[in-house]
Amino acid sequence: MLDFANALYLGLRHPSTGLGEWDALTLGRPAASADPPGAAQLAAALALLCGCEAATLLPSTLHLFCDLFELMAQTPVAILVDGASYPIARAGAERAAAKGTPLTVFAHGDVGALRRLAQVARRQGRRPLILADGYSPGAAQAPPLAAYAALAREAGGWLVLDDTQAIGLFGAGGGGSLRRHGIKGPHVVVGSSLSKAFGAPLAVLCASADLVRRFGQSSQARVHSSPPSVASIRAALAALRINRAHGDQLRQRLWCRVAQWRAGAARHGIALRASGFPVQTLALDGRTDGVALHACLRRAGVDAVLQRAGTQATLSFIVTARHAPDDIERALALLAACLRAQAASVGHTRREYEYGI
Repeated sequence: MLDFANALYLGLRHPSTGLGEWDALTLGRPAASADPPGAAQLAAALALLCGCEAATLLPSTLHLFCDLFELMAQTPVAILVDGASYPIARAGAERAAAKGTPLTVFAHGDVGALRRLAQVARRQGRRPLILADGYSPGAAQAPPLAAYAALAREAGGWLVLDDTQAIGLFGAGGGGSLRRHGIKGPHVVVGSSLSKAFGAPLAVLCASADLVRRFGQSSQARVHSSPPSVASIRAALAALRINRAHGDQLRQRLWCRVAQWRAGAARHGIALRASGFPVQTLALDGRTDGVALHACLRRAGVDAVLQRAGTQATLSFIVTARHAPDDIERALALLAACLRAQAASVGHTRREYEYGI
């Protein structure tokens, strides 16, 4: 099976043989009591990578964003959400909204609308708390993060980024959106899962030293949840070692494979959405059955991501640094064959209907 359904963008898998040995997978106590071995080292390395003063680890981005918005809503804020924000980060914002913090969604990338909302917040005595993704798969480009950050700074608020998709891929050394857009300062807060490019199932909060300290004092996840496992921390440390030694080569290989996918799709006449990101989504017309196409590809030996939005379904193919050039060409050829077969089937059915066969 050709695997185009996993989001390990740099191809980092971390088999158990490469993670060393440990006395216990978990300490059996929350992080508020004791951090797992390697946690402080990993947090410091991630803060340096992302260009922030400090960092702390969480089991997941859901834990992270729920606790972060709980903390930040202790002062009068208005949460302003970019419309393309990922559901997990948005869940943390909506949890704060359910407790009375105003929340407004603005159109993705609309700096003018955001400016007006920030001005309204200030007139109400609230500081704008802007939530956005560093990058949203399927989008033609990243949102105007530098403009978002400047608005947050001018209004005495914060920009909160979910950088899960960008960390490891963009910016100097794979440091993510802050490095990519040249953003820094205490008005910027970054939450990221490391489960994509770095292949480690845990999350990191990067911010000013003061905010990280206050987060550590108030975080309910650090009191009531287990911290990331020793295995997850070891995997993340291994990922950072690989990133330092080979990250640039892996990223170059990945972008070459993405370019090959897009060029090959054009040769086959396969329409794609305008995105140079590793997640490559088909631009299907209304006549193509995405569910049937997914089933056809599975039978042919290609695993892709089936995405549903109401009654519509489409497919995405996740290109990684592990894919060989032949993998790309074979998958595209099979995709083109499945599309032709479905088009022929639709045409045959239409003729039967028109002629009453």
